[in-house]
Amino acid sequence: MNIVCIGGGPAGLYFSLLMKKQDPAHRITVIERNRPYDTFGWGVVFSDQTLGNLANADEPTARAILQAFNHWDDIEIHFKGETVRSGGHGFCGIGRKRLLNILQARCEELGVQLVFETEVQDDQAIARQYGADLVIASDGLNSRIRTRYAASYQPEIDQRHCRFVWLGTRKKFEAFTFAFRQTPHGWFQAHIYQYDGETSTFIVETPEHVWRAAGLDAMSQEEGIAFCAALFAEELDGHGLLSNSPHLRGSAQWITFPRIVCRQWVHRQDGVPVVLMGDAAHTAHYSIGSGTKLALEDAIELARCFGQHAAAAAAAAAGTDAALTAYQQLRAIEVLKIQSAARNSMEWFENVERYSAMEAPQFAYSMLTRSQRISHENLRLRDPAYVADYERWLAWRAGEQAGVAMLDEALPPMLTPFRLRSVLLKNRIAVSPMAQYSAVDGVAGDYHLMHLGARAMGGAGLVFAEMTCVSADARITPACPGMYSEAHTQAWRRIVDVVHANSDAKIALQLGHAGAKGSTRPMWDGIDLPLKEGNWPLISASEQQYLAGVSQVARAATESDLARIEQDFVRATLAAAVAGFDWLELHCAHGYLLSSFISPLTNRRTDEYGGSLENRCRYPLRVFRAMRAAWPQDKPMSVRISAHDWVDGGITPDDAVVIARLFKQAGADLIDCSSGQVSKLEQPVYGRMFQAPFADRVRNEAGIASMAVGSIFEADHANSIIAAGRADLCAVGRPHLANPAWTLTETARIGYSGAGAVWPKQYRPGQQQLERNLQRERQLAAANTGLTPQQVAARLLEG
Repeated sequence: MNIVCIGGGPAGLYFSLLMKKQDPAHRITVIERNRPYDTFGWGVVFSDQTLGNLANADEPTARAILQAFNHWDDIEIHFKGETVRSGGHGFCGIGRKRLLNILQARCEELGVQLVFETEVQDDQAIARQYGADLVIASDGLNSRIRTRYAASYQPEIDQRHCRFVWLGTRKKFEAFTFAFRQTPHGWFQAHIYQYDGETSTFIVETPEHVWRAAGLDAMSQEEGIAFCAALFAEELDGHGLLSNSPHLRGSAQWITFPRIVCRQWVHRQDGVPVVLMGDAAHTAHYSIGSGTKLALEDAIELARCFGQHAAAAAAAAAGTDAALTAYQQLRAIEVLKIQSAARNSMEWFENVERYSAMEAPQFAYSMLTRSQRISHENLRLRDPAYVADYERWLAWRAGEQAGVAMLDEALPPMLTPFRLRSVLLKNRIAVSPMAQYSAVDGVAGDYHLMHLGARAMGGAGLVFAEMTCVSADARITPACPGMYSEAHTQAWRRIVDVVHANSDAKIALQLGHAGAKGSTRPMWDGIDLPLKEGNWPLISASEQQYLAGVSQVARAATESDLARIEQDFVRATLAAAVAGFDWLELHCAHGYLLSSFISPLTNRRTDEYGGSLENRCRYPLRVFRAMRAAWPQDKPMSVRISAHDWVDGGITPDDAVVIARLFKQAGADLIDCSSGQVSKLEQPVYGRMFQAPFADRVRNEAGIASMAVGSIFEADHANSIIAAGRADLCAVGRPHLANPAWTLTETARIGYSGAGAVWPKQYRPGQQQLERNLQRERQLAAANTGLTPQQVAARLLEG
């Protein structure tokens, strides 16, 4: 094949040498606009895993790179005058010039033609000049070729929110260092790593608005560098900062990061494939150091695909097509994984302010796990001592906040205690409210007793009953439980008493109204489908039909409807207190009645309950306030919200923070952060812990406790979320359906068998609640018989 690589960066050079090694008969030309020793950037970073991939692809190149690398295992975080150090991370740094020189030398050794100082204005003319069978577009993140054939490649370019400058220093850093500085304008951070025997990369980053407020947009290059040197003088320890971009004037050295995703990586021009590679095809934020890794692994995979299809490629174009199809399919998946982690990392650094209230140990842990590629147990493998120390600190801190004395031992974060108002949870795991469709006339029966009792005994700190409806016409299905008659109260009281008598768990009731999603069949008879007969009228914030052409049409609620429904919620709240529930939650999510007021997708009202987000929240807040007034003041109340509608024009995570603040002002103690189920047009982005970022934002921006839900299915997930301060509780649903003792099982699986805490005398799990129940039984019996509580107690003792 005649191959032309436009762009002599790591991707083009590495692909060229791999293809030449694979078949010396290939004629390969690399065309680079710069001179051999011209390049921008200081150093690049690889993980130990990436080095292994390079060694497998071409051992001589890998050996030369390894000999030039500076290797370190530790990460240091400098925050609020404290330093936190964690080891076992396995990184290598190398100067970008040195890396390119190694690749250039290997290309020349194998017979690749290198053409420097040639600006390619017309890739088609170059392809004709060299008789190319294949053109590699490795011309960087500002790819001229990607722009020219944008209709084929379909790039999405997201210009991000921080300004950063790529500098260097002669100070040598033993660890990969992250330093954070607060200024009157906002937070700055530095990413620092040594890449050769005498030089370190020093990247300074800050949000755009902070950059402008600090006046950096009006500074010269020299003034900007001096500003950074003064800001991070403690880290520099007398050393200066260096620039290798003297051609840039003013603030031009400060740039923003473009996140690039291309739907297609191959374009055909006059029958010749033009293939994107490296930054031309995709970018990954520098905070996880994967841009060069992705470029080199693109080269490895494309060369491997051509090797696999070599015979067919030599015989016909179909072989080339097969190789290119395989390349894109395989790399797109791997790149998506890295880009997802890079996006998480990038967004963390864009929002340092969000985490700035944390103490240094938790701030550092949050930073280390920001990409969600590194979990709690992964950190433990890397540095057991660091994780044990952090677990001890976190347990002590949790005990201090909960009023519980903690033993001096490393405690899995999910097993730390948590207190809201007077309710003390023994751990951070909650059993999610999960519809069971097993009630008869709204009465929770033996099934619910077994279902909730088993999970309460399974180790969770808090068990939620499923959404319980405040009136008969508020039910989702005829098989949903209610709290609108004395029979319902007594049925729930029986279950609550069994949970209290036989476990240390607390039990919560979630109250809701189905709205436009009511009067449907149980899900196994057709989810969201209306009843075949016996349907009841539906109401919503505005007239709507949840399933177009299928569901009933719900009418818009009138003021008299709203007043009645408010009283239904208050009545159910009072009944929940009589039944002895420890915790109450108001359901304002998933497209049900109160959710329909909050989402602009379902609220088109023109009265005081429509329009702005604050107006749309007005009725749910009205209901919440009435419930809070009726609910015992020493018991907590939470609110479940849909933090993201996953539909253009719907609720966004930004809105969720505002909603959380409004409920906090109304007296809510915790926000249960779910999402979706408001519209059938939704397009959720699923994945493990996919809704945890919503709980993170609510907790750390709105300043209220939060509960994370959604694809949390192992202890490692829960421990990572709690330890990083992304949520205060983790609700686990489907795994608890499969295994009622999920919490105990996961605790055993991670090998924990300690005691954890010394409970105060006034809180003896189980016993205290038994005493309360006995007292209540005596009072109720006295009320029914005319006897005094003492006489009832005597009768009870007599049998």
